[in-house]
Amino acid sequence: MSAPASRSAKPAGGPAKRKRRVYHRRKVCRFCADKTLKIDYKDPRTLKYFITERGKIIPKRISGCCAKHQRSVSQAIKRARTIALLPFVGSLEQG
Repeated sequence: MSAPASRSAKPAGGPAKRKRRVYHRRKVCRFCADKTLKIDYKDPRTLKYFITERGKIIPKRISGCCAKHQRSVSQAIKRARTIALLPFVGSLEQG
């Protein structure tokens, strides 16, 4: 049996290129940064930022909210859906 090719070997096409490290800017919770912003289930304009076009709640790793505010945002979205301020699903059009 032949041994599998080593992954640490240089590619045959030329010298090995070094990968650049990508530095991502740390997301800051907008509710912690601006204390005047309040999470209110009666304000669908603020909550629309945290749902996708299909109606799903955006996770905190994407939205940048801290855990405390992400919990209250998701609770507010669920309450707004119950009283029909926000949709449970996005548009039903397919195309």
